[in-house]
Amino acid sequence: MAAIELRNVKKSFGVVNVIKGVDLEVKKGEFMVFVGPSGCGKSTLLRLISGLEDITSGEMLFDGKVVNALTPSKRGIAMVFQSYALYPHMTVYENMAFGLKLEKGHSKEAIRQRVEKAADMLQIRQYLDRLPKQLSGGQRQRVAIGRAITRDPKVFLFDEPLSNLDAALRVATRIEIAKLHEEMNDVTMIYVTHDQVEAMTLADRICVLRDGLVEQVGTPMELYERPDSIFVAGFIGSPKMNFVAGEKASAFSCSTVGIRGEHMDIKPDGIWEGKVIHTENLGADSYVYLDMGQEEPVVVRHDGTTNYQSGSLVRVSPQEDRIHRFNEAGKPIR
Repeated sequence: MAAIELRNVKKSFGVVNVIKGVDLEVKKGEFMVFVGPSGCGKSTLLRLISGLEDITSGEMLFDGKVVNALTPSKRGIAMVFQSYALYPHMTVYENMAFGLKLEKGHSKEAIRQRVEKAADMLQIRQYLDRLPKQLSGGQRQRVAIGRAITRDPKVFLFDEPLSNLDAALRVATRIEIAKLHEEMNDVTMIYVTHDQVEAMTLADRICVLRDGLVEQVGTPMELYERPDSIFVAGFIGSPKMNFVAGEKASAFSCSTVGIRGEHMDIKPDGIWEGKVIHTENLGADSYVYLDMGQEEPVVVRHDGTTNYQSGSLVRVSPQEDRIHRFNEAGKPIR
């Protein structure tokens, strides 16, 4: 495993500054997840760590040693891509063994043992003789992960590996990746995603990126409960945090009140009134969307028996011990 440190790392493509000065430490054996909106630089940052892109300025360190000039093959990393990147004419076994065959010093028996160990870990041994086209999307992604495992890397890099899978396969493969981290807890993992659930369930810590800069780093619950800005508050959690501004927020001595849907109650004596726009019944839960005169609807998470009709008026109150208060600059008031 390797500890990774970024010191004022910047990356420009021509006159376009994509990464604008990132300082970040990833601990040995840690599972770090990069999240942020499209175009924030998370995939570019991953490619800088891998060596697939050159750093414009700043330093990249692995275990205290500067690796700016090292090629990907010299950094001890293995990368899993969104597109699987499997060789279509090779069997699963051949795909998983390919990287080892390119390296010197591995006997056929040693390669076989590594491939079979990785296949057993990912429950794909029965597919070793098949071609990629004979596999489902989830199975192909596990082959791509298995190919990375066989190389025995110090660092795993994942670039949105589940985005091409349907919902059920995403859940199953996410569980496989979580189990992989538990079994290989001496390997540092960095994972890029736009999916809130993946970030919250997989990460030891999450790095939220915005416009090429780090907005906040912390454990999933630190970001959920103590966001450092309105941006992080609105980005972490699903559904996103509600923001109520103007006169409705003045009673709380702030410019904007942030309150999550699960921390709002519908009750006759609620302090705010809203008109029901839509109700989504999801079984155990319902999401009630209210027009309260804000730019975006306010979402209240309610029990699954909710049946509010569109156009009806309801009153809601935030749970006062779960309110987030923000100033005009979008920073928390604590």
